Amino acid sequence: MTKPLIGVTTYLDQARWGVWDMRAALLPAPYPRLVQESGGIAVMLPPDGPEAAAAVVARLDGLVVAGGADVEPVRYGAEPHPRTGPPARERDSWELALIDAALASGTPLLGICRGMQLLNVALGGTLVQHLEGHVEAVGVIGRHAVKPVPGTRYASLVPELAEVPTYHHQAVDRLGTGLAPSAHAEDGTVEAVELAAPAWVLGVQWHPEMGEDLRVMRGLVEAAAAAAATSSASVTPAAAATSAASGAVGRA
Repeated sequence: MTKPLIGVTTYLDQARWGVWDMRAALLPAPYPRLVQESGGIAVMLPPDGPEAAAAVVARLDGLVVAGGADVEPVRYGAEPHPRTGPPARERDSWELALIDAALASGTPLLGICRGMQLLNVALGGTLVQHLEGHVEAVGVIGRHAVKPVPGTRYASLVPELAEVPTYHHQAVDRLGTGLAPSAHAEDGTVEAVELAAPAWVLGVQWHPEMGEDLRVMRGLVEAAAAAAATSSASVTPAAAATSAASGAVGRA
């Protein structure tokens, strides 16, 4: 069976490697590793014009919106908190457009950390701009327990209380339209959100790519594979013959 194609959004930042020091589209290696180990093929999606998002998503079987910079508060009608980091406007515009396209097309979607927050903002929600206790130290991934909400998609993937890798100082405040919480930290912070079935849309506040538990990413990859199979099956022999004939005419 063909492995599903999973797009993963990237950073756009100044970077150094070898003799070079320049702007680069960056993706920490644990992201594609997690996709690959979960049965998918990872492709990087550097920021582009929002008008390209629908065409990009149409070529994917699943979408991962990765972690990174704080979402610019203007996106959810707020003034910046003193502890809110500098904006990544190109990423905000691009990733919001990708989320909109994935929701419109029914493409399975997983938001990780910033990606979960951006999903919430895309659906009209707001964020807590600073909270304590979810960052162990600057540049250090911590761990804390996350409790699933029974009956949710997340609980079907990870039914038990689980220790997860975490690094965030912002969180969901008001939930976006249609989103439901599907996991909480011990202090009550919303740690996962999702849309109701049949959509496969899940956001997690932690960083599964920094751990060894494949269940969340495997859930996305399996949903992407199922959606791709359904899409392929919906192409009738007559439609396929017409497409092939059109291609032959175009090459004549």
